Amino acid sequence: MFNYTTLDETKLEFVEIAPASELPNGERLFLELEGRAIVLFNIAGQLFAIGDVCTHDDGPLGDGDLEGFNIVCSRHGAEFDVRTGRVMQMPAVVDIPAYPVKIVDEMIQIGMPKE
Repeated sequence: MFNYTTLDETKLEFVEIAPASELPNGERLFLELEGRAIVLFNIAGQLFAIGDVCTHDDGPLGDGDLEGFNIVCSRHGAEFDVRTGRVMQMPAVVDIPAYPVKIVDEMIQIGMPKE
């Protein structure tokens, strides 16, 4: 699992995603980067990217309801913090990947681990 909060940023490669204007507040964007399903959120003007797979049963996660900074899996109710990928509620017990997001020259970029 990848979690940028525990990784040296020099080991990341930032990938340009879209103009920041294309992801308004309260919206999410589903992506596939380097073979990974990722969902990008704009929550109150802050951008967060997580893996779009629930670790409880490998089902989709990104279409779940947001409760503050937590996303609730629509299948079985597992809950994760989109800021860190950390499990907040069972039945999941394994964190999900979380990726750093930044805006450079009005373009959203997501940090992916270098191979």
